[in-house]
Amino acid sequence: MFSRFFSKQRLHIFAPVDGEVLSLDDVPDPVFSQRMLGDGVAIMPSGGNILAPCSGSIIHLANTKHAIGLRTDDNTELLIHVGLETVSLGGQGFTACVKAGDKVEKGQLLLKVDWDFLQENAASLVTPLVITNSAEKTVQLEQVQHCEQGKTVLMTSFSK
Repeated sequence: MFSRFFSKQRLHIFAPVDGEVLSLDDVPDPVFSQRMLGDGVAIMPSGGNILAPCSGSIIHLANTKHAIGLRTDDNTELLIHVGLETVSLGGQGFTACVKAGDKVEKGQLLLKVDWDFLQENAASLVTPLVITNSAEKTVQLEQVQHCEQGKTVLMTSFSK
């Protein structure tokens, strides 16, 4: 009976795309490397589309489709930012498969991405995945170098 008061619910956050896992320290954008938006990881994608890293609700889809926000049932808020300086592409290279307000399940297709187009037109393909309310959470980053979308746990979050 008392165990529910002492155990913390853990949220496993899976890779939204295949690729090489990078520290946010290595992201060539101070907004991410200085963790201004929160703690997390980044991925250098090797292909594939963007899948939901966990179940939740879409709370934001940028007009330019380069960034998507998700809130889980435990109020963890995630941001997936596909590439760097991709806002300037005006939505080219992206096809949204969800909209704000949609409920999604882990592994559900969120965005279709034309990586070849981004490779030619974006500053970088590096894709940060951050917990934007990480100040309210304890975030445990997993020590992995490569990830497979929907299968590799990148981080675990639980309330402080």
